[in-house]
Amino acid sequence: MICVSIGRMRHKMVRAEHRHLAEQGAQLVEIRLDWLGSRAGITRLLRNRPTPVIMTCRRAEDGGRWTGTEDQRQTLLREAIVCGADYVDLEQDVARSVPRFGDTKRIVSYHNFDETPENLAGIHADMLEKDPDLIKIVTLARAPADNVRMLQLVSSSKMPTIGFCMGGFGVVSRLLCGRYGSPFTYASSSSRREIAPGQLSFDEMSKLYRYDSINRETDVYGVLGDPVAHSLSPLIHNAAFQQQNVNAVYVPLQVAADQLPAALDAFDWLRICGYSVTIPHKQAVLDKADTRDDVAARIGAANTLTIQDTRWHATNTDCDAALESIRAVRDTDDSEDPIAGRRVLMLGAGGVARAVGLAITRAQGQLTIANRTAGRAEQLARELACAHIAWDDRASADPEILINCTSAGMQPNVNETPFDAESLRTGTLVFDTVYTPENTLLLEQARARGCRTVSGMDMFVRQAARQYELFVGHTAPMDHIRETLHQHLSVAKR
Repeated sequence: MICVSIGRMRHKMVRAEHRHLAEQGAQLVEIRLDWLGSRAGITRLLRNRPTPVIMTCRRAEDGGRWTGTEDQRQTLLREAIVCGADYVDLEQDVARSVPRFGDTKRIVSYHNFDETPENLAGIHADMLEKDPDLIKIVTLARAPADNVRMLQLVSSSKMPTIGFCMGGFGVVSRLLCGRYGSPFTYASSSSRREIAPGQLSFDEMSKLYRYDSINRETDVYGVLGDPVAHSLSPLIHNAAFQQQNVNAVYVPLQVAADQLPAALDAFDWLRICGYSVTIPHKQAVLDKADTRDDVAARIGAANTLTIQDTRWHATNTDCDAALESIRAVRDTDDSEDPIAGRRVLMLGAGGVARAVGLAITRAQGQLTIANRTAGRAEQLARELACAHIAWDDRASADPEILINCTSAGMQPNVNETPFDAESLRTGTLVFDTVYTPENTLLLEQARARGCRTVSGMDMFVRQAARQYELFVGHTAPMDHIRETLHQHLSVAKR
């Protein structure tokens, strides 16, 4: 179950938001009394409530806004119990001071906004002595492994225990805690009203991740990266799982560059079935792989890890996705292969460029690389046995196919372009691997000059679809994925 936190300054707004959430399917809400601008009228907040309610009043040291005295705060919590709140949340150190009364269930809670302590079991044991109906332990994740320690505690507890981690590293535990026995997790009422670090909205939890459908049999997949908060991969894969009735969930896994080995070892306990891999882990993740496909081995980078016969296999789906994207739009009247023999100018020499460049050379395109840092262009050109030119000379290359593998034009720098519009020749095929936004300035200018264009969104969808097929063993619903993405992006623009 998802408990939705309501933090508003006015009683009227609390009640209105409560009704709205119930209409959207919420089954439980937490009312944050410490957010109210005037002394809480608890009877008024509980009258004709559309769902069960947890009453909470947080001190500043517990992440709250309470500014009154401690005696006043505890009196408010006692009043909530007397008025028949379904649950009352009592911090570990004051739980004994607020006695049990009536049918109100007691949540004894511990919050740590600095770390996830090593002695979680000891904290839990102490809380068991405070007459709880439920225990709640919420801490800040400093490393991905903190999530696993927390979920192991939840899984092993005989007392119903709500346990997850806060912060970007902690999102996975918010999504998976129910899988390990947590009575509920917490969400914000909207993406604009985050009450705790890393908190997802009710809409995201219920629709994107389908939290209430996650169980012990649910397969778990995820995207490894830093940052990953704005990745579109969860949207794609979870939409595909839902459309094809696959009992699986795809989650964001924030992992810093120096945390990867320890994180992957810890995540083994979660029985994760496969990973998408993004910056900064595409090269380092090969150390986790027992085997790798030819493309991943050749370019020294992978964007996918899957289990094959109990062993991790590394794959790079960018290479084929790039070829498929170009071939989908290129005229083939005068050539069996629309890339073979064509003059191709590739801008950039980073991770994506390595995969795209290998694709072009394998398709026998005449590849030339230009990069702002000349040494990187020279190095990649040696590896791919192709040409390179100085960045300032890129306009003189006269390409038949122009491919942007730099970040120029990516949000938020949407007014940037890596190639002068005046140098674009009518008939050139222009491929921009940037996919946010889908229509970059480079593509807009290319179309205005009579060029054919390929969006990075097409490559993104194709590489993700190939990942999906590696994950679940059958064809991805491409049309559904595209439509889901377009709907999401159109809403985001509003």
